[in-house]
Amino acid sequence: MVIELIGGVGAGKSRILQILKEEYSAAVIETDRTAEELERKGRAGHRRLTEAFGERILGPDGELDRKKMSELIFSDEAALEQVNAMIHPLVWEEVYRQVGEFRGRGQDFLLVVETALPEKRKKPDDIYDEVWYVYTLEETRIRRLMESRGYSREKCLSVMSRQPAEEEYRALADRVIDNNGDPEDVRRQIGDFLR
Repeated sequence: MVIELIGGVGAGKSRILQILKEEYSAAVIETDRTAEELERKGRAGHRRLTEAFGERILGPDGELDRKKMSELIFSDEAALEQVNAMIHPLVWEEVYRQVGEFRGRGQDFLLVVETALPEKRKKPDDIYDEVWYVYTLEETRIRRLMESRGYSREKCLSVMSRQPAEEEYRALADRVIDNNGDPEDVRRQIGDFLR
């Protein structure tokens, strides 16, 4: 079974992933980590970003300087769109490749693809068996981001405003995990889904 796990920043998707990995032996593809790999020196994403923005986005070792990149894209909407247009297709190409490999092995366990920004659907018969949306109250998400990442409230709202609205996530979802309670409540919901 291949599940796409969606939800905005601060929704607590990592809590869900941890439960799925530890208790259901799920294999996991995290699109953020996939993007980071593709942006490493010598990879296609790194080449595209360097061609577009020059060496000012690189550190002394030639690797992408994530702090510089973050400052660039969060102060310039056009730059953010340009980066997304370059990197997202590479990420989804890699995700499709990995899901194809997983299905080719015919293994009977879970593969979970986690993303804050779900791919625009190209066709109804997508690569996923189910899409799960992690729902968390906005104030809870803000508190989590301030605690875990040290963001100001303003930065939290700025980042969240660039992501899909709750209705958009819900429209894609086959199932919704309410992540406003304690871990046991989340475990119960996941258990019900996988029964």
